[in-house]
Amino acid sequence: MNINTRIMINFTSIQISADSQSEEIAPFALAVHELLGLPVTMRTLNKKGVRIEKGKILDTDYSGPVLEQVLKENKLVRKIPTSGKYTGIPVVVVPIRNKDGYGIAALGVVDMVGTVDLGHIFGDYPEVVKQVQECVRSRVAVP
Repeated sequence: MNINTRIMINFTSIQISADSQSEEIAPFALAVHELLGLPVTMRTLNKKGVRIEKGKILDTDYSGPVLEQVLKENKLVRKIPTSGKYTGIPVVVVPIRNKDGYGIAALGVVDMVGTVDLGHIFGDYPEVVKQVQECVRSRVAVP
């Protein structure tokens, strides 16, 4: 390539609003999925969103009870849902807030910490279990 040749690249932006549709939030949700390697769900306040597993968007009209709870309460929630696609599986869901602090979207992942029986895995290392449990408690403690 000639050094004097100019390359024109058209960069686009990703903007998330309370009204963003699944195809608009999918790139963000996919990036989180690729980063963590975990199932990811995401929706906005006024529109249903996406469910992603194993590198694929499985649903573009998705909502779940914990996503809806987070949008209503505007706070992080760790729980095991009793309904929806992830019934019986620990999840963690966070709000995505606008500059004024209002929750405009919710992003969730399967909570790997919640699925691990630390006592069983580190039974011979009680000090390790204690340290990990203290770390987890400090992350979920409400100020």
